[in-house]
Amino acid sequence: MPATTRKITPADIIAYEKYAAERAQLRKNIIPVKKNRRMEVGPFATFYFENYETMWMQAQEMLHIEKGGAGQIGGELEAYNPLIPQGSELIATLMLEIENVDVRNRELFRLAGIEESIYIEMNQERIAATPTEYDDRTTPDGKTSSVHWVRFRFSPEQIAKFRDASVNAVLGVAHPAYGHMAVIPPDVRAELSKDFA
Repeated sequence: MPATTRKITPADIIAYEKYAAERAQLRKNIIPVKKNRRMEVGPFATFYFENYETMWMQAQEMLHIEKGGAGQIGGELEAYNPLIPQGSELIATLMLEIENVDVRNRELFRLAGIEESIYIEMNQERIAATPTEYDDRTTPDGKTSSVHWVRFRFSPEQIAKFRDASVNAVLGVAHPAYGHMAVIPPDVRAELSKDFA
């Protein structure tokens, strides 16, 4: 799974039996990768920055759990390939993680449109996230989903700033009901920088 690969192909998928035999080790191997691709912003917004490895693992897990065989592969690749960054972007899964059901329901109504309020800021320059090409994640009655996918598109100059440790980089949410930000740690920046070609 080379880092430069931008698309999972059917040839990349391990057969069910082989994956089952190697699953424990593969899941162990992905832990350090995921560790530096995760960021909490505020009390319950967690961003998981995706790449080829995380999406390959997710596709394999779905094939393992659902046991759909070869007929399932195309659907999994269609779902997960769009979440692999293509060299001048970062893509994240945003999870609104609220354990209490009553609190979760209340907050998801308050946070409608949250996917439109996310940004990365460097030296007072904001890169606004855009939702990925999925269906609207907010119901007609105004309740948002607890899962969103967002894309940050970078210019070459912005990529250079992101890679420059002397430039402060912040991940933030500017929603009226959820205004929080967090400095992106050096280890996370180093890992995410690999997503740029």
